[in-house]
Amino acid sequence: MKTTSLFCRPVLSDKRIAPFRVSSQSDAPPSATFRIEKATEKAFSRPRDSRRIAPHAGPRIQTVHVDPRVAMKTPPHPLDDLTAAEITAAASTVKSALLSAEDAGESEEIRFSYVTLAEPAKLAMAAYLAGEGPVPARQAEVIATIVSKMDAYVFVVNLGDAPSVASKDPVPEGCQPLFSPDDCFLAEEIVKADEAVCAEIAERYGVDPADFGTSLICDPWSVHVATPDFEPLRWRSDGRAARLIQCFLYWRNDEADNQYAKPLDVLPVVDLHARKVIHCSRQPGATPPKIGFKTNVNYHRASLQTNSYLPTEHRPPMKPLDVVQPDGANFAVTEGRFVRWDKWCVRLGFNYREGLVIHDATFEGRSVMKRASLVEMAVPYADPNPPFERKCAFDVGDYGLGYCADSLELGCDCLGRVRYFDATLCDSKGEPYVIKKAICMHEEDMGVLWKHVEYRNGHNEARRARRLVVSFVATVVNYEYLFYWYFNQDGSMEYEIKLSGMLSTNLLSAGERVDGEGGDCDGDPKHGVLVAPGVNAQVHQHMFCARLDVAVDGGNNVVEEVDLVTGCVGKAAGIGDPFANAFGPVKTRLATEGGAIRVCDQTKARTWRVSNPSVINPITTESVGYKLVPFTRGAAQPVLLTGSE
Repeated sequence: MKTTSLFCRPVLSDKRIAPFRVSSQSDAPPSATFRIEKATEKAFSRPRDSRRIAPHAGPRIQTVHVDPRVAMKTPPHPLDDLTAAEITAAASTVKSALLSAEDAGESEEIRFSYVTLAEPAKLAMAAYLAGEGPVPARQAEVIATIVSKMDAYVFVVNLGDAPSVASKDPVPEGCQPLFSPDDCFLAEEIVKADEAVCAEIAERYGVDPADFGTSLICDPWSVHVATPDFEPLRWRSDGRAARLIQCFLYWRNDEADNQYAKPLDVLPVVDLHARKVIHCSRQPGATPPKIGFKTNVNYHRASLQTNSYLPTEHRPPMKPLDVVQPDGANFAVTEGRFVRWDKWCVRLGFNYREGLVIHDATFEGRSVMKRASLVEMAVPYADPNPPFERKCAFDVGDYGLGYCADSLELGCDCLGRVRYFDATLCDSKGEPYVIKKAICMHEEDMGVLWKHVEYRNGHNEARRARRLVVSFVATVVNYEYLFYWYFNQDGSMEYEIKLSGMLSTNLLSAGERVDGEGGDCDGDPKHGVLVAPGVNAQVHQHMFCARLDVAVDGGNNVVEEVDLVTGCVGKAAGIGDPFANAFGPVKTRLATEGGAIRVCDQTKARTWRVSNPSVINPITTESVGYKLVPFTRGAAQPVLLTGSE
C-alpha cells in the first residue's frame, strides 16, 4: 500500500449532516464482531479487456450506437468527458482526414489508440470561470494509425456542429502509442495462431494443441529494452520501428483454474504492425522445467475443491455488517459530475489514461486543487536472469488505467448510499462504448475527528469524523489497483492506492532448481519468493507518480521543503540551547522543477508545504498553505532500487 496525503487545519464545528449508522442485522448483541465480506472474486486475474464480464457482475459495457445525422449535444461544462456522439464525430473526422491525405484506400485499416477530451488551456479555463472569457472551444485529442503504412498521428479535432481537424502531427519515429485493450487481445491471438510457438509448447510440455484455445494464457506486456542490441528492435529490413509486445505464457486446466500457478518458460515477442511473432525467448536450462499441471492453487469458487495444498472451501461467513443512511447521502451531484459534500466542492473527470481525475476542488469556497491524477506508474522487476531483464511495466502510459477500469459492485467495492458514474471510451475502431459504474462515490465513518475531556469537571465533547470517498479500480492483467480519493471534514485530502489481485509468476531459472535440470517440487529463487512448487514470484517495486496542480487560495503558490531538525532553528535560530531539548522546522524554498527533485526522509519527518504568500493567516501571521505528507499509512518505501545506469 502506498499513500500520499494533503492535510490542513482540524475542524471543531459540530455542524450536523445526515445520520450515518453501521448496524449488525442479526440476533447477536450490538457488540458482536462485524465483518465486511471479503470479495474473493475481485481478486480474479482476468485478461486485459475493459469490456470483460466480471464473474459476479452483469455486462460491464454497453456498446453505443450513434446516428451521425443527429446533432451533438454539447455537455454543460468544458471539462466534462466526451460524449459517445463526440467520440464518433472525432473518429470519423480523423478517419476521413487520413484516407484523403495519405493516399490510403477506403479499405485501409485505421486503428485508434484513443479518442479523449483535449482539456482547455489553463488560462482559458480561468478566464471562463471568472466570467472574463468565452466558453473554451470543445476539442478532442486522437491518436490513430494507418496500419499498412505503420504511420501514427496525433490529431486535435474541433467539435461542434461541423467537426474539423485543428492540428495533425506524426508520432515521432521510434515512439509508439500506448497499447489499447484491443491491441492486447490481438497479441494473444497472434501468439496462439503461431505454428512454431504452438509446436514448441506442445513438444516441451506434452500438451494437446487442441487445448490451446482455453488453456494457453498470454499476458501482454510492453518490452522493457535493457540493452540496445535487443534483436527484435532491428528485425525489419525497411528500418521502420517495430511495435513490440511480449507475452508471458501460462497454462490453466479450465477457465476457473488459476494460471499463475502454472507458468511456462517460453516468451514470444510480437510485432503488432507485422501481425506475427518475430522472436521467442526461453529460460536457460538443459531441459524445460516441469510444470505441475496437477498442482492447483485456486481461489475461484468453482475450483476450490481441486486445490493441492490451499483450503478447498471458503471459510464460514460472518454476521452481516450493514451501512444504513436513513435520510440518504449527504452529497449532491449537478452539472454532470459536479459534486457538493459538506464544505467540499469538486468536479470529477475520467479518461482512458489516468482514469479518475479531480478538477477544481474547493473547501468552504476557497480553492485547494485545480487538478489531480495519477499520471504514471512504474513496476520494475528485480530478476536479472534472462529473459526477465526486460520485465518492467509502465501501467499508465503503456495501457491506460481508464481502459483497464472495472465495473464496480455494491457490497463488494462500495458500501452505503452509493452514487456511480459511467465512463465512455472508444475501441480500436473509434467506436464508443460505456463502462458501467466505473467510478464509485460514497461516505465513510472515520471514527473520532476531535475529542476533549475537561478532567476537572468531567465535561466531555467529541466529534465523529466522516469522509467522502471517490474511487475506481483497474485490473492490469494480473494486478488489481484500487484508487481512492478521500475528502475529509477537516479540509484535508488524501490519496490512497491499494494493491490486490495476483502475482506475476515464472518458473525457476537454471541454478535455482533443486536438481538444476527442472526440478518441480522445491527450489531456491534468488530474486523472488517460492509461492508454489517450482513457481517463483519475483521481487519488484511499484512506483506511483501523481500530478498535483495545487492552487491554495488561487494560483500564486510557492513550495517549501520542511524538515524537523534538532537545535534552535527557524525563528529561534541563534538562541542558545543549554539543555539540548530544542528542535523545530527548517524550510527550504524549492524554486525550480530541477531543484524540487527530492527524496522522502522519515528521519526528519520531511514534508512539503504549498502556500500562498499573498494570503496571510491573521493568527500565525504566516501564509496559508497545505502540507504534502507522504506515507501516512504503512511503512515508508524506498526510492527506485535499480542501478545508477
